[in-house]
Amino acid sequence: MRHVHVPAQRVARSEPVSEAVPRGLGDKARWYLPAALSSDLLGAGVPVALAFEASHQPRPVLCAVGAALAWTGVQTLRRRYSSRALGESRGALPVLHDWLILLGVLAVARAATGESSHPLVSLAALLPALLVTLVCHKLTYRHLAAARREAQAVSRVLVIGEPDAAESVIAHLAGRTDHPYVVVGALPVGPGRTTSGVPVPARLAHEMPAAPAGDADTVLAAVRGLRADLVLVAPGARLAGERLRRVAWALHDAGLELAVFPGLVEISVKRLETLSAGGLAVLRVAPPVRRGVQPVLKSVLDRAGAGLGLLLLAPVFLALVAAIRLGSPGPAFYRQRRIGRDGVPFVMWKFRTMVVDADQRKADLAGANENDGHMFKMRRDPRITRVGRFLRRTSLDELPQLINVLTGRMSLVGPRPPLPEEVAEYDEVELRRLTVRPGMTGLWQISGRSDLSWDETIQLDLQYVDNWSFTSDVDLVARTFRAVVDGRGAY
Repeated sequence: MRHVHVPAQRVARSEPVSEAVPRGLGDKARWYLPAALSSDLLGAGVPVALAFEASHQPRPVLCAVGAALAWTGVQTLRRRYSSRALGESRGALPVLHDWLILLGVLAVARAATGESSHPLVSLAALLPALLVTLVCHKLTYRHLAAARREAQAVSRVLVIGEPDAAESVIAHLAGRTDHPYVVVGALPVGPGRTTSGVPVPARLAHEMPAAPAGDADTVLAAVRGLRADLVLVAPGARLAGERLRRVAWALHDAGLELAVFPGLVEISVKRLETLSAGGLAVLRVAPPVRRGVQPVLKSVLDRAGAGLGLLLLAPVFLALVAAIRLGSPGPAFYRQRRIGRDGVPFVMWKFRTMVVDADQRKADLAGANENDGHMFKMRRDPRITRVGRFLRRTSLDELPQLINVLTGRMSLVGPRPPLPEEVAEYDEVELRRLTVRPGMTGLWQISGRSDLSWDETIQLDLQYVDNWSFTSDVDLVARTFRAVVDGRGAY
């Protein structure tokens, strides 16, 4: 893979540590918890009281209080109010899951108490609780993301490991902003050069020291000096087994957290399972979902969604065809050869957004390519028509791909369908993105589209391929609507 730029704000450089630097996950804004609790209490209680009162249901106030307490109780048991969960992005599906649990709890309470309100009124009155909680989560997530961009509300991390392993972990964390960790220092194990620029207050010996407290004293001194909240270990031959266990004892006795990086990247936690084998801690990685009920559900969702979309959007298609034909000479539709699942080519449909001789003029613009990989992208491509610019900005040019979804060549969600000349230059890592059907939308669509580098695009596609699930597809479709409205990276 190519070099990935490391943002400076995610790596603490070799500068004195300021006392003003905020510490840890506990530095999330204090209003997160009261905002979450009050929105959940009011979002569940007030609509129930108003709906029951308006429809003359029995005991509206008592039922409202019960609904509010049940909703906060469910989320408390699901640990939604913990410091680690507040403000973090969980998507809509976990909130929906909690809400369904709430319905089950209230159904049991209804049967136990003999409560006689109308079921449909009760269900309608509980819907606002779901919506209010989603809005509150979105607001706190945006605030937390902004704080972390300013290196606030972060967890300060000390990385320990052999130089190459530690540098790899530091670069990976620094190259991403979708996590709460900022590396404030490193303790290399043994000799070796470090180039990340993070403070290196000391080194651990090449071999396990004779004195049991040797490593522990060095690690604890570094933690205190750098005011680290978490010690992240990249284990290797020089730091494993008994030596790692002694470091863990020292940290835990001091009330500090220890995390171990297993060497796996872009693996969803849903695929990980911890096991114990003869006293050994084993991390089981489940294979990607390729067979069973979930792929069948995906296929049903694709065909049904595409068919319904083509039916409902027929008037929109007619209006866009007329606009394209009036805006510039040439056909309204553009057909292009793309590469699908397992490298099988197919013809992809789009609304035409460029002049008719755009493909012939592409070679003349090769020097103006703004993408650092195999794709060709220009922010102000002169071949795009006035109507085409609007279609791209709103993603309406993608709608004819519903035809490809209906015929089974594409999916509603998946990696971007590549061109044959792009695939010709793929390496074995990049070819893995062709193991699933390409999609109209995907992680690339909601993460910046054309603003992404080639490495970022491939990384997101591989993350989708390896960690796909039916529920993640549903969540991505919902998040796509916001990305389309935002329009970031669409050109």
